[in-house]
Amino acid sequence: MQVWKTSVQLFLGSNRTRNRCCLVGLKELYFTAFTQRAAFSCTRILFCPRDSVSKSDERFTASKLKKTFVSKQHKCAATRDDRFKLPKTQKGKVSSELQKLRFEDFSESETGRILRHIQKKSEPNEDKELEIVFGVAPCLLALTQSRRKPSRLFVKNSDGPQRDVILKACQEAVKRGVQVERVSKQTLDKMCGGKVHQGLCLQASPLGFITEERPITSHGVKNHRALWLVLDGVQDPMNLGAIMRSAYFLGVDRIASSIHNSCPLTPTVSKASAGVMEVMEVFGYSNLKDMIKVKAEEGWHVVGTVGLEECSLESTVVPCSDFKISKPTLLLMGGEGDGLSPELRQMCDVLLTIPPRRNLHPGVESLNVSVATGILLHSLLSTRTGS
Repeated sequence: MQVWKTSVQLFLGSNRTRNRCCLVGLKELYFTAFTQRAAFSCTRILFCPRDSVSKSDERFTASKLKKTFVSKQHKCAATRDDRFKLPKTQKGKVSSELQKLRFEDFSESETGRILRHIQKKSEPNEDKELEIVFGVAPCLLALTQSRRKPSRLFVKNSDGPQRDVILKACQEAVKRGVQVERVSKQTLDKMCGGKVHQGLCLQASPLGFITEERPITSHGVKNHRALWLVLDGVQDPMNLGAIMRSAYFLGVDRIASSIHNSCPLTPTVSKASAGVMEVMEVFGYSNLKDMIKVKAEEGWHVVGTVGLEECSLESTVVPCSDFKISKPTLLLMGGEGDGLSPELRQMCDVLLTIPPRRNLHPGVESLNVSVATGILLHSLLSTRTGS
């Protein structure tokens, strides 16, 4: 402070020319002294003994810091509130429930905290952990079908108008009391492992195979023309999802799968099925041979599938276009590698194949299992007879 007083006296006692020349230097002296004063006041409380600090200095420093912190906090809150209002659609106004909704703003430094939180168990007494369902259709159907127990819905932070289907998912989440949080695209990428999430992720309980047997009430069974699709060792989640989507679209009555050597019902399968996994149940069997044996004794027709290179004179192989369903039928499909297992192939009444329309080059004699399943299902279900 003594330096500041001396500089002021010199400034007032000199002529105007000297004042103009020294103006810049005087400002530097003034701000240097003020900065030193502020730094000394802030650090004095931390490093000096308690009894050597005056109460006036303590009150001055505390009040200054409090005013600065509170003012910045209000500015940040106001900016965050204006920035993260839910946008309105171009077709219509957002509902009153969504107008009251405010999303939390998560910075990238908090991404790790979010990822650690979503890996926790839903309740201490539950053994199953929550998982991340990603994609618009899987998330929306998971909320509406109520087969899962949803926890939180994560929406991509976007300044533009949201898609109508995303707003619909938010409305379904609010209706069911599910917390909705707005996060960055990078956070969503980490949640689903870099897969295509379409700006939407849902934290929910997992889905699994249905293991208990249920009474058959299908209209197809009453008319003696039901079709069950039996999957033996399909391990690729993309194939399983595509098979489920085709089976649901074409009218399969039930999907049955082996449990031990097959792909589980993961969020990737749900995304590949365009959300069909959230709608259609998949029954799991630890021993497909026993289930097929029971159905064969009940009069069901057991139909297997093979490629052209697997055809032999000992087995009856029929082109799929020549086969018609006239009674309840099991269609057995093998996995990506070895196809249908020898044990299940021996239990088949007839084997179906898809004849090619050209001479095939060596190494490309077969179809993808999901593509072959779609062709066979369309051929069988379009020709089944009975009333």
